Amino acid sequence: MKHRFRFGAPALGLLLIALPLQAETVQVAMTDGTKLATDIHLPKGDPPFPVVLLRSTYGRDLTPEHLVKAGYAVVVQDVRGMGDSEGKPYVFHYEGWREGLTDGADTVAWIHQQPWCDGKVGSYGGSALGITQVLLAPATKGLRAQFIQVAPGDFYRFAVYEGGVFRKNMLEQWLTLVKQPHIIPIYKAHPRYDDFWSYYNADARAGEITAPALFLGGWYDIFQQGIINAFQAREARGGEGARGKNRLILSWASHGPDITDDYGLKENRFEVKPQAIYVAFLDRYLRGNEHALDGIAKVYYYVMGDDTDPEAPGNEWRTAETWPPFLTHETPFYLGAGGALSTTCPTVKHGTLQYTFDPAHPVPTHGGANLFLPSGAFDQRQVRQGRDDILVFAGETLEAPLEIAGRVRVKLFVSSDAPDTDFTAKLVDIFPAGDDREILMLDGIQRVKARKSLAEAAPLLKGLDDVVELDIDLWSIAWVFNKGHRIGLHVSSSNYPRFEVNPNTGADYPVEGEPMRKALNRVHMDAAHPSRLILPVRPR
Repeated sequence: MKHRFRFGAPALGLLLIALPLQAETVQVAMTDGTKLATDIHLPKGDPPFPVVLLRSTYGRDLTPEHLVKAGYAVVVQDVRGMGDSEGKPYVFHYEGWREGLTDGADTVAWIHQQPWCDGKVGSYGGSALGITQVLLAPATKGLRAQFIQVAPGDFYRFAVYEGGVFRKNMLEQWLTLVKQPHIIPIYKAHPRYDDFWSYYNADARAGEITAPALFLGGWYDIFQQGIINAFQAREARGGEGARGKNRLILSWASHGPDITDDYGLKENRFEVKPQAIYVAFLDRYLRGNEHALDGIAKVYYYVMGDDTDPEAPGNEWRTAETWPPFLTHETPFYLGAGGALSTTCPTVKHGTLQYTFDPAHPVPTHGGANLFLPSGAFDQRQVRQGRDDILVFAGETLEAPLEIAGRVRVKLFVSSDAPDTDFTAKLVDIFPAGDDREILMLDGIQRVKARKSLAEAAPLLKGLDDVVELDIDLWSIAWVFNKGHRIGLHVSSSNYPRFEVNPNTGADYPVEGEPMRKALNRVHMDAAHPSRLILPVRPR
């Protein structure tokens, strides 16, 4: 049974299979006495066996049959309050290290006590099942390996609030889908990073993690940067057993199927087989086969680029020993008059562009890293057609290919006549004349009052002369702009309904019955305020 990637199915065509094998179902008691429904699938042969654990928000018919056939015992468990498990439904609340609420760690401890377990336990799963793994990792020393697919290590920054802005469509629809809409106001009651979110941040506890992991992400995935950061945190700061032993796969993919008609994906995107890699990874750490990973790279990443020229660089898998894969030049492309994008820093004393942002008429979401909305590499021309609230910038035509790999940022100097507002940025690849597509590569958003800290609101703005600096994180990508293309940047103040609109009043959210206001938003581009796009450029 193939599952659409909706907070629970893995990327790159991996399948969670409804297993027609017999299973023993038991009720496993947690520390507080709550019992969780748990299926045990044992392989053929004599026990004990290495064990792979899946903790599921989608029922227990998700057993990876190939692992059972490969000789692993597989344990599949409904998380608390879901499926056939007891308890109050509060997804992800009980998975980590809250005192007395450590369901994942309790389950691992129970597995170690079973006669069919040989003492080597790993975990598996994607999206929501990946999040349960991420939260489990710092709470137990009983894991030997994890395969974490499309799941962030820091839930606040990379799942709920991006740049301090609530990820409206994804969260509201998914929490409603899993019949837990009561969590929406809980998340919205914590718009800034506080102690509540510290229990959803495994990256901050990387030093307590002793299991290495194979991480799988995609450039258009909803958690893209979150999984990269999780890999980097565990790789550099992980505890004994985890540090330096992790692997990473970064694909072209979104969280769902490939659906864009605007950009032609290549068949070679399927050449890397994640299933073969994670089977080898488990074989190395659960079976002790020291040669299982021989010939398998530390990092696999797919470089994207021109989809029309068969001779264009990019559109291929590459390997590396770390991420980012090579040293880059953090190259600024400065915003200038007339929509110019140049490597020359502005020298003018005064330079601005402005537009009116109306939260009642926001810029619509069109592609990018979405869950329930169309996702992927979409042409942005139709978004800006007929609108005067999007600033469009373009560089000179490239005389040679330009490759980037790593984190992309936009630094803007801005002001507004509103006390608070948002600014968005989209990085696009502008194709040559005659084609003219503006293919979305990355995008991001930043709330002005979250400009200094995600934990504490900055002072509200005092008018158009109150110029402040914003750092918009567009996350990461590997891409080659082909010869004849141009680098493009779109700046605006909304991307709806992916992100909640800013009411421009200083309030955190729009409130039904309370007024919103228009904002006159200004981007400054002069010698004192050099707004710029910053790309991680590979040296030629």
